[in-house]
Amino acid sequence: MSADQRWLILSHGFNMDGRAASQTITDKMPYLLEAGIQPIVFSAITGIQDQRFPHRQFLAWGPSAFRFDFRHWFANQYGRGIAYKVITGAISICLSPLIALEKLFLGYSSQWSWAMPAFLHGLKFIRAGQIDLVYSTGGAWSAHLAALWLKKATGVKWLAEIHDPMVIRSSPEDIGTAIPKNRDARFRQYLEQQIVEHADEVWWFTDGALHFAKQRNPALNTARHAHGFVVLPGAEPPGGLSATKPHVYSNKLNLSHSGSLANDRSLSIILMALDTLLKKYPEARNDIRIHAYGAALDSLSQEAIQKGDYQDILIAHGRLERDPQTGKSGRERVVEKMQEADVLILLHGNDEWCAEYIPSKFYEYLWTGRPIWGITHHNPQLDAMLNERGAYLSTNGDADGIVRTLEKIWLDWKNQGLIEPKWQPIGVDQAVARILLETK
Repeated sequence: MSADQRWLILSHGFNMDGRAASQTITDKMPYLLEAGIQPIVFSAITGIQDQRFPHRQFLAWGPSAFRFDFRHWFANQYGRGIAYKVITGAISICLSPLIALEKLFLGYSSQWSWAMPAFLHGLKFIRAGQIDLVYSTGGAWSAHLAALWLKKATGVKWLAEIHDPMVIRSSPEDIGTAIPKNRDARFRQYLEQQIVEHADEVWWFTDGALHFAKQRNPALNTARHAHGFVVLPGAEPPGGLSATKPHVYSNKLNLSHSGSLANDRSLSIILMALDTLLKKYPEARNDIRIHAYGAALDSLSQEAIQKGDYQDILIAHGRLERDPQTGKSGRERVVEKMQEADVLILLHGNDEWCAEYIPSKFYEYLWTGRPIWGITHHNPQLDAMLNERGAYLSTNGDADGIVRTLEKIWLDWKNQGLIEPKWQPIGVDQAVARILLETK
C-alpha cells in the first residue's frame, strides 16, 4: 500500500472517552499516521473533535439517534448538571412520538440513521477524488451501512472491521442462518451478508467470530468476495500508562471490575460465591471488597446485595468521566483505580455469543500488571490467553468452581502470594501492522 493513501474512516463513536468502540479505532490512529495514511474521519457529535486530521461530525437524522447523540454532545460541552437534566429531558419528551413511530415502522437500533449523513458527505469526497479507501469500524453498524452504500455507488475500496458479532446465535449448534424474528437482528444478518459480498477486506476480533461468519458465509476467502481474517485489537497503555505501579498489599482484598454490567454479565455470581465462602471463613467478610467502575449495577447484583446485606462489600463507583480539576480523562482515572486493585475481575457473560467475543477491557487489564480473575464462557481463545499470562480462571455456570477460585484468591492474598502475571500485553501496533499487511 502506498504511503499517501487517503482513508475515509467511518466510526460513529470516535473519540468518546472510555468507550470501547471508540478506543479500538482511536488507539490505531498514531500508527496509521506513522505509516503515512492520510485519514479523514466521519463520526457522530458524541465525541471530542480531533485536531490532528480532518474530523467531520454529523448529527444522525433519526429521532432516537438524535436524542442519544445530543445527550452526549451536551454532556461534553456543559456537563451533566441541572441544565443537562432539564434540556435533555425536554428534548426526549418532544421526540418521544417520533421515536415511537421509528420503532414501529423500522425497529432498528437507534444509531442506524447516522448512515445517511455519513453516506452523503462521503459521496461528495469520493466523487471529488479525495478518497482512496473507506474503512468502516463498529461498534454501531451504521458505519458499515454507510460504507456499503458508498461501495455500491462508487466502487471505492472498502475495509470493514467487525467488533462484535452481527448475528447472535442461541446455541453451539446454531450457526446463525435461521431468519430472526427481530427486525434489527434480521437487518444485521442481511448486512453481514452484504459486507462479505461487497467489502474488499473484512476482519473480526476473535477466532470464534471468524469461524461462525465462515459457516454462514462460505464465500469468505474466495476470489470474488471479501478476504476474512482475525485481528486482535489490543490496546494502548490505557491513560498513557508507561510502566506498572508496584503492587502493595493493604488490609483489604480489593477486587475490581471495570466496564458494563447486565443480568447476563453480573457481579451477583461473585456475591453468591461469597455467601458460600463466608460459611467456611466468616472472617473473610472484613477482608473482601469488590469495586465496580464504569456502569450502574445490574438488577441481579442489586438483589444479591440486599439479600446478603453486602452494601459495604460491593461498592458501585459509577462511570468515571473527565475530571475538570485535574484534567485527567475518564480513561486515566479508571487506570488509577485498576492499579489500586489486588485482582481485576473479567466477566465474560453467559450467552452463546461469548464464543465469538473477548471483552475489550481484557486488553487494558494486561497493561496494569495486576492478576486477572477471568470468569469465561465457551471461548478457548480467551482461556488460552489468560492461562498463558498467569491468571485465575473460572467457568461461568460452575458455581462450585467460582467458589474455589474466590477462596484461592483470598488465601493467596492472606499469604501475600497472589499470582504474579507475566508481562505480555497486546499492543495496537501489531493490529495496524496486520491490517496494512492484509490490505496491500
